[in-house]
Amino acid sequence: MDPVTDNRAPEPLTDYAQRLTHRVRAIDRRRPLLWDLPFTGFWVTAALIDYTGGGWRNNAHQLDVPGWLLLTLSLGLSVPLLWRRTHPGAALAVMAPFALANSWTGAALQAALLQLVLVYHLALRRPLRDLWWATALVIGPVLLSAFRHGEGTWDQQIGSHLMSITVAVLIGVTVRTRRTYTEALEDRARRLEIERDQQAQLATAAERARIAREMHDIIGHNLSVITGLADGGRYAAAKSPERATQALDAIATTSRQALTELRRLLDVLREEEKQQADLTPQPGLTDLDPLLDGVRSAGLPVTTTTHGSPSLPPGRQLTVYRVIQEALTNTLKHGGPDATARIELSYEERAAVTVTITDTGTGSATDGTSRGGRGLPGMRERTALYGGTLEAGPRPHPEQGWRVRLRLPEESPQ
Repeated sequence: MDPVTDNRAPEPLTDYAQRLTHRVRAIDRRRPLLWDLPFTGFWVTAALIDYTGGGWRNNAHQLDVPGWLLLTLSLGLSVPLLWRRTHPGAALAVMAPFALANSWTGAALQAALLQLVLVYHLALRRPLRDLWWATALVIGPVLLSAFRHGEGTWDQQIGSHLMSITVAVLIGVTVRTRRTYTEALEDRARRLEIERDQQAQLATAAERARIAREMHDIIGHNLSVITGLADGGRYAAAKSPERATQALDAIATTSRQALTELRRLLDVLREEEKQQADLTPQPGLTDLDPLLDGVRSAGLPVTTTTHGSPSLPPGRQLTVYRVIQEALTNTLKHGGPDATARIELSYEERAAVTVTITDTGTGSATDGTSRGGRGLPGMRERTALYGGTLEAGPRPHPEQGWRVRLRLPEESPQ
């Protein structure tokens, strides 16, 4: 099975052990004394048992060490373990005089080996350069014992202790490396989760902006057409009932088209129908004729001129369609009663296209101050998706009216 696609759930026992470990670590971080006190108490008890039970005599170089001194050495070599995690260096320094006294008197208490626990914590929590002086503190009493009591060879005593220190350091470094690696993985997982949420938010915002543009284009255009038809039908109702009936029929057709497009667009918001909504075709160049027929029926004469043969992908077709729709909608709204419109489409190679929409409107908006709203920003956003340019503004003097020019460059080779 491919390990990349293997999404099997962990074994129940492993999952339980991981959750238990995380819970124990969380408790330990909040209340470290719940673990430090029992740990220190265990080794203090072991040191006192070694003293009171006489077990220390099996390794001692001198058997006439006073009892009070043995008790002091036992406590001095075990109690500092309480600070092994917070101040391992200081705890080892506190142990050092007791370790020297232990070697000088010849008591050779086994509690001196607890220094290795502090060496382990130094390797786990402190810079590795601190291990040099820590090694000196641990080896010093060994050298003193060998010099004063002279049992065994130097290489045996020093070599065995160096080996013990090396093992403690290696264990500490291994645990430290593992902990650092785990923390790095957890941090990376958190950052990836944050990045995923941010990407989802950006995608949601982009989708909302796209839906807002589509709804603006659909509702704005169709309502403008309906308004024009209604005004014409009202004027014709008294003189020509047949023309009024035709206007009502056109209003009904335009309304149905608007409702169809809105339903198609709002389906995107339904998660359970998302796949079906994504497959629904968007308007393209084949829908230009019905669009122009609706605008003409609303009272705006429109002429078109086409150069070349259209061969645009669906996304570019939608951009061309929406820009023409928005330009004609603005003319219907602001062009005045005698306005006319002209559309010139020039298709070039590799899906390049130039579209120019001009009108002869005389409305107040032809000065460029009130046309746009959300329409012009929406057209510019659509154009920017394909690296194109959009120019919109009044026609040069002495001509009157408004001009919108869309230019989409050639597609980049894949």
